[in-house]
Amino acid sequence: MELFNSDLERNITFVRPPYFIISGFTGIPNMKYYYVILFIVYIVSVLGNTAVMVIICLDHTLRTPNYVAVFNLAFADLFGSSAVVPKLPFNAPFNLVALSYDRLIAIIFPLHYQVKVTHKFMFSLIAVSWLFVITVTLISVDLLTRLSYCESVVINSYFCDYDFIQDLACNDNALNVVTDHLISVLTLWLPLLFILCCYSHIGYTVLAAVRERVKAFKTCTSHLSLVAIYFLPVMFTFALNEYIDANTRLINMCLTTVFPPMLNPIIYVLQTQEIQVSVKRLLKIKKQSKTPVKCKI
Repeated sequence: MELFNSDLERNITFVRPPYFIISGFTGIPNMKYYYVILFIVYIVSVLGNTAVMVIICLDHTLRTPNYVAVFNLAFADLFGSSAVVPKLPFNAPFNLVALSYDRLIAIIFPLHYQVKVTHKFMFSLIAVSWLFVITVTLISVDLLTRLSYCESVVINSYFCDYDFIQDLACNDNALNVVTDHLISVLTLWLPLLFILCCYSHIGYTVLAAVRERVKAFKTCTSHLSLVAIYFLPVMFTFALNEYIDANTRLINMCLTTVFPPMLNPIIYVLQTQEIQVSVKRLLKIKKQSKTPVKCKI
């Protein structure tokens, strides 16, 4: 009985350190140049995403359900770049899901687009995605509080990486690992599968009527670029996580964090005709407003 009580007390005794130490980019050569690159990428990301948000707000022709999702993506990228934790990075896959669904309906069912893709539908989808991501984050944090830390408190990352924190635990973290894999399936692999299914259907339809649908297919290139930029680095990190050293994984995670928010607005400005037309129209209006009015006597 005494042995049982001692085991019980040991199981319910948690060692919670007052803080964790984030090691950051230590032991990586020529980091000063990398910091300069990160600074430039961050500035471009902030300016680009802010510009996209301002353009959508100023041009009433862009206040469509599609650009509601684009605005939300720019918003998430802007504040995600400025505050890594909590970054809520998984909100980006759900924005890409919304954009792929929008393109699917617009190309496959163009006559039903106005009925199926409404502002109410897009706002509801975005709200659900934010609520889901916040809930997942709270669950992950709650599971971390159930772990005990009796050895190292040094996190080999540049932010409070969930995986590194649960790996430092000295008690059973099986529930955390299972939950982590489940969250990865729900927030990464299922959205990717849905996106691939959407664009496979679009591709099949376009190939069936090439001449009539080439122009429509071009509107998907920007979305496919965003999908590749976000998912490929993440999949690379997950696939080779056990085979790459800590510093390589750290740099790859950092690039995955900072580069998609920088490239997203650039891709939309360069590849989306509506954005290009809107920029030209806004610049023309601004130029005309500054032109002095000549008075005839």
